[in-house]
Amino acid sequence: MGRGKVELKRIENPTNRQVTFSKRRNGLLKKAFELSILCDAEVALLIFSSSGKVYQFASHDMDRTVAKYRREVGLPDSRNPQFRTREFWRSEIDELKRSINTSEARLKHLSGEDILALGMRDLKQLERQLKIGVERVRSRKRRIVSDHATLLKRRHKQLQEENSRLHKRLKELQDGNISSGLVGENACTMFHQRIVHEEDFHNETGLPL
Repeated sequence: MGRGKVELKRIENPTNRQVTFSKRRNGLLKKAFELSILCDAEVALLIFSSSGKVYQFASHDMDRTVAKYRREVGLPDSRNPQFRTREFWRSEIDELKRSINTSEARLKHLSGEDILALGMRDLKQLERQLKIGVERVRSRKRRIVSDHATLLKRRHKQLQEENSRLHKRLKELQDGNISSGLVGENACTMFHQRIVHEEDFHNETGLPL
């Protein structure tokens, strides 16, 4: 039985897609090599995978072939310094735009927006990311509450110690006032007794006070 016709559309299964890419990539590289040998052709082949990995074949110098192609189609010479500068910044701008778009899409996904196009695998990955994020937030909250509680306990202990110190000082002041009062009262009594004794002495002797 002959092979059935393969429908040309994106292969949804990631494993099958990777296997097909590897097989057809190798076949394409082989055909490019054979074409350059059999027909004495100048061949340059570049392949970028979906992950951005590059595969290439060049029968001659790749830069020379690319420069030749650019001249043929009327593009600027890539060896020109000004062209290199423009190309560099154009590439940087495009890369920044892609990065911004990717970041904006991720932020929307994290907030539950624009998720209709996501498959089961992407949804599971998004769910894991959200769970990890929630756990980190909760952990941070628990740490803040624990630190605050420790601070309050330390402050409460300091206030208790200060309160005990003030009570002790107040008691010392009260005891000192009582002692001072007793000393003053005894001094007055003794002074009064001395006066009475002197009056009696003078009355007995008849001497003036």
